[in-house]
Amino acid sequence: MTYINITSVKLFVKVQNIFGVCKVFACLVVIGGGIYEIARGNTGNLDKGFEGSNWNPGSIALALYSGLWAYDGWNSVTVVTEEIINPGTNVPLSISIAVPLITALYVFMNVAYMAVLNFSEMTSVPAVAVAFGARVLGPASFLIPLGVAVSTFGCAMSVQFGVTRVCYTAARGGHMLEALSYVNIKRMTPAPAVAFQALLTTLFIIVGNINTLIEFASWFLWFFYGLAMVALLVLRRTQATKPRPYKVPTVVPCFVVVVAIFLTVFPIVHNPSVKYLMAIGFIILGVSLYTVFVYYKKTPYTILRKLTFLTQVLFESVPPTDRQD
Repeated sequence: MTYINITSVKLFVKVQNIFGVCKVFACLVVIGGGIYEIARGNTGNLDKGFEGSNWNPGSIALALYSGLWAYDGWNSVTVVTEEIINPGTNVPLSISIAVPLITALYVFMNVAYMAVLNFSEMTSVPAVAVAFGARVLGPASFLIPLGVAVSTFGCAMSVQFGVTRVCYTAARGGHMLEALSYVNIKRMTPAPAVAFQALLTTLFIIVGNINTLIEFASWFLWFFYGLAMVALLVLRRTQATKPRPYKVPTVVPCFVVVVAIFLTVFPIVHNPSVKYLMAIGFIILGVSLYTVFVYYKKTPYTILRKLTFLTQVLFESVPPTDRQD
C-alpha cells in the first residue's frame, strides 16, 4: 500500500479502480444471496431488526461512530482537490454519485445479513460477512473473506492517499515539518509524507484494537469536522466575495456542526473513557506545539536542517516548485 502510493499516482488509480470493481462485485454477491434467501421466505429476522434497541443518546452516538466510519471515504475526495481536473464540477459530481451508490449497497447488504443471521449470531461472530458466506454460499464462501480483504486494502490505500496530501499541503504551508512537503524527484509523489503516515499507522495498530481505534479516530474526525464547518461559516461571512472552486449551501455546514456536537459531547457524557481524555490530550499537545513552533516560530533550525537533509537522501526528495514560503 505504502509502496504503491510512493511509486506512482497513476499506479494508485489503476489499483484502486480494480479493487473498487472487486469490492462492488463482493457486495453484489452478498445482496444476491440475501435476495435468494428472502425469496425462499426467510424474512423472520427482518421483523425483529430493532428489538432490544438502546435509545440512549450516548449509545446512539457510539453506534454512529462505526456506521459513519464505513461511509467516510467521501472525505478522501475533498482533500485531494488540487490533483483533480475541474474540481468545481468533478468533486460534487463524484460525491453525489458515490455516496448514494455506496449507501444503497451497504443498506441492501445489511438487509441480506439480517435475512440470514439472527441478532445473537450477528453480535457474537467476529465477522458477520464471513458467517453469512458460510451459511449461504457453501463452497464459494471463500469469496467473502477475499472480498473483505480486497475492500479493506482498497479503503486503506485511498485513505492513505488522502491523508498524505493533507500532511503534504500543511507542511508546504509551514504548519508541519518542511521535509514532509518534499516530493520524490523521479516519481513526483510526496514520499516523505506517505512514509510518515505509514509510520503513524503502524504505531496505532500496535497499541490498539480495531474497535478502540474506530471510536478514537471517529471522535477526532467529528471534532475537527465541526471546527472545519465553523471555520467555513466564518470565512463565508468574512470573505464572501472570494472566488471558490465549489460552494456548498450554508445549511450543510450548519447541519454538520450540530451533528459534530452530538457525536463529540454525548459519548463523553454517556461513557467517560480514558480514550477521550487521550484524544483531548492529543489536541492540547498539537495546539501547544503549533503555538511554539509555528505561531512564535521557535524552531530548532539545526535539528530541522539535519532532519531535512536525511529525508532528502532517504526519499530522493526536493522542495515543490510552488512551496509557500
